[in-house]
Amino acid sequence: MLSEAGITGEELALAARNHGMPLEALRYDLTPAGLHYLLIHYDIPALEAESHVLTVGGAVEDAVSFTLADLAALPQRTETVTLECAGNGRALLRPRPVSQPWLFEAVGTAAWTGVSVSDVLEAAGPHSDAVEVVFTGADRGMEGGVEQAYQRSLTLEEARRREVMLATHMNGAPLLPQHGAPLRLVVPGWYGMTSVKWLADISVVTEPFAGYQHEQAYRVRQSEEDRGRPVDRIQPRSLIQPLGIPDFFTRGRVVSPGEIGMTGRAWSGFGAVVGVEVSVDGGETWHESRLRPPLAEYAWCGWDWTWQAQPGHYRVGARAEDVTGRIQPLEPDWNLGGYEVNPVHWVDVEVR
Repeated sequence: MLSEAGITGEELALAARNHGMPLEALRYDLTPAGLHYLLIHYDIPALEAESHVLTVGGAVEDAVSFTLADLAALPQRTETVTLECAGNGRALLRPRPVSQPWLFEAVGTAAWTGVSVSDVLEAAGPHSDAVEVVFTGADRGMEGGVEQAYQRSLTLEEARRREVMLATHMNGAPLLPQHGAPLRLVVPGWYGMTSVKWLADISVVTEPFAGYQHEQAYRVRQSEEDRGRPVDRIQPRSLIQPLGIPDFFTRGRVVSPGEIGMTGRAWSGFGAVVGVEVSVDGGETWHESRLRPPLAEYAWCGWDWTWQAQPGHYRVGARAEDVTGRIQPLEPDWNLGGYEVNPVHWVDVEVR
């Protein structure tokens, strides 16, 4: 569904349930849980940590079940990961895909603690002809006319990456209900739709998974007839930490003239960010910023640049490039679902 008009009532209802990270929270290395972006597909299920059981079955030697106490007895690990919604930037498109109307803020970085999916899979023993692992959440709903539990899959090889994990804690505290308590999947480097919350079941399969969230949703397509390609790894992006003070309604920024220290964050699911350029003239000229080391392999890095600002109106932007040569476009690239939209973060600034 596309719209040339304003935000619909249904989109407002979605925006009231879900929220982005206020960009001033870019100041924190780890995003506080209450400021981390949030997308809830259906309803938050009523789950109790004490009675929750994860089942692991399908094409395995031994179907097994794990309580949270069982998982806590396995080797624990903590991964610092930047998660971003696949629809981040969707509201910038024209015509606009009608869905959760994200601008730039659907992102956050947290330290997730739990166990490697590979350890759980090894306990079950996938068959030699296994090809994928399906992860099923406890949340159910209707989407595209299909009644379903929320499900995503990974190839067996991808699921066995040591950093792909079943998380029970976020930033050192037990998961909050809205972030998937008591158990969720975290897939570093991939858009957030893959990190299934309220995880209830893992099933090893011998054929590629063909569920709704793979075959209908989360595909980059140019038309309804286009099968497209699946959304997977996070495209490079940089965000500018807000300058000065905001206009309440437009969120444009007002700063005083003189030396202004600009800073922000950048990340990519394809590998390290190797550069962030800053422009203060709408993209006519670009200046290389100074990169700070990333928090972890799949977490954002910081960047800094000093601007000698004179009075006037400016269109300020920042763009990231990663180690694979992927670089943010100046303007958004359109697709039917509004996925992987990663243009330069432009900000209107008045120096006075």
